[in-house]
Amino acid sequence: MTETCTFCGIVAGDVPAEIVYSDENVVAFLDISQATRGHTLVVPREHCRDLTDIGPDRAGLLMRGAVHTAALLRRALEPGGMNIWHATGPTAWQTVFHFHLHLLPRYTPEDLKQAWTHRDLPLSSLSPLADQIRTVE
Repeated sequence: MTETCTFCGIVAGDVPAEIVYSDENVVAFLDISQATRGHTLVVPREHCRDLTDIGPDRAGLLMRGAVHTAALLRRALEPGGMNIWHATGPTAWQTVFHFHLHLLPRYTPEDLKQAWTHRDLPLSSLSPLADQIRTVE
């Protein structure tokens, strides 16, 4: 836990939040901003900054908690769909530097704006990029 991390404060019970699920590894609480009704954040109890810091074991436990929380949201709110969102780093719009997943129940296709535009590229144009990624250690 860090003293300046709001999410660590929520996990510790020092910062108020509407917690909808918790277990020994994660805490899930309603996002104060509510992009859609039921917008929930799932965070690990142990502080880690982002996707590069969480590690595969902790990420697996967090995903298990996210899947459980998503099922709760689906049963309680009956959305037509759900998005899961994560941002690592300021360039990707991360604003709280404690790893978290956003669960966003969707009720209509217009609930949220699409985060990116699609560009159709020929598969062959991706080969140099794939090679660059595959060869890094």
